[in-house]
Amino acid sequence: MNFIPNSTLVFLMSIATLISCANSKKKHDNNIVDKPLTAINVEVTQEVLKEQIITGAENSTKYLPLLANKKVGIVTNQSGTVRIANENKTVSLVDFLIENKVNVQKIYAPEHGFRGTADAGEHIVDGKDSKTGLPIISLYGDNKKPKPAQLANIDVMVFDLQDVGARFYTYISTLHYIMEACAEANIPLIVLDRPNPNGGIVDGPVLDMAYTSFVGMHPIPVLHGMTMGEYAKMINVQKWLKNKVECRLTVIPCENYSKKMKYDLPVKPSPNLPNAQSVNLYASLCFFEGTNVSVGRGTEKQFQIYGSPFLNKNGFSFTPQPNEGAKTPPYNGVKCYGEDLSQIALLDKLELKWLLKAYDETADKSKFFNSFFTKLAGSKKLQEQIEAGMSEESIRKSWEKDLASFKIIRKIYEIY
Repeated sequence: MNFIPNSTLVFLMSIATLISCANSKKKHDNNIVDKPLTAINVEVTQEVLKEQIITGAENSTKYLPLLANKKVGIVTNQSGTVRIANENKTVSLVDFLIENKVNVQKIYAPEHGFRGTADAGEHIVDGKDSKTGLPIISLYGDNKKPKPAQLANIDVMVFDLQDVGARFYTYISTLHYIMEACAEANIPLIVLDRPNPNGGIVDGPVLDMAYTSFVGMHPIPVLHGMTMGEYAKMINVQKWLKNKVECRLTVIPCENYSKKMKYDLPVKPSPNLPNAQSVNLYASLCFFEGTNVSVGRGTEKQFQIYGSPFLNKNGFSFTPQPNEGAKTPPYNGVKCYGEDLSQIALLDKLELKWLLKAYDETADKSKFFNSFFTKLAGSKKLQEQIEAGMSEESIRKSWEKDLASFKIIRKIYEIY
């Protein structure tokens, strides 16, 4: 798969080599602020947090000066948090900025809303934050990309969302649309980076651009192994924005972080990813959302179990009921049979065996897949391979060439 023209690839690889040699201690490039700046009433100090991973939001000495005397918009939700070291507490980024005299004008909320409690796919309306009184603009449903009027009076945009490293997790699609809108309005964007809880894992089929959607906008594998900051750089340089516009991008990096580190999220990034196990299994089990199999929505083990009424009726079972993030879960009140994966060892790859097993066990295979599966897989190929009875080994082998090409491109944008 051709990601970029060969001439551009050669140029970028040359640049990548120069950057690597020139920055042997830090993988920071010109998109990243890395010289010390004077903070504005900063309560979080790197001296106190020096042995911990410091997120971009907590790396505040590097971005607060960029917000001084500016009208600021913020793209964030409940995952955008800042530790206040000297008070031993955690606050939202919005509250932190207001406490530091930043002139916050508007909050832009992704799928699941600003507080992160809405169902997947639920329509979110604009409103006001009850604590700060700030207007909240929904970036989901029919308004995934902010309109020019919604960007009025914004001098700079701040982006802080916790991603999980999977192509179909929609926060990277929100990042794309924010970058595009900011580029068109000539508004600089500051991305506050956060660790990828799935580290540097790169695996799965690469999306065919003929099958783009909000759950897959770019030619990347299911597990991309990048942070939001790295991904923003890739979007910019690869010219993936509409009309090949380029965003005025600054990435505020994490400190004390390597993708080889285990990183458990301090706050669940969305209602149905409640813990580290679900975040790790998400990329493998999310394919079931394009089938007649439940991934445990409406239980306390979302994305840690799977099952349906059509699988073998022995062993593990569960019955979905409405709960936070799943007001009307699939198979509401119906007993489902499958597997409990909540105690298995963490994965270091995209796992297909449960999808293949469920397909084999389902008697009426014509009802197994639905139209959403193609969007999740990024093409028709995976469904066709499964229906043809291909082995997992053969399916995985078909990914190798595209994964190798992606890894070359990805390396150019690595920060950690």
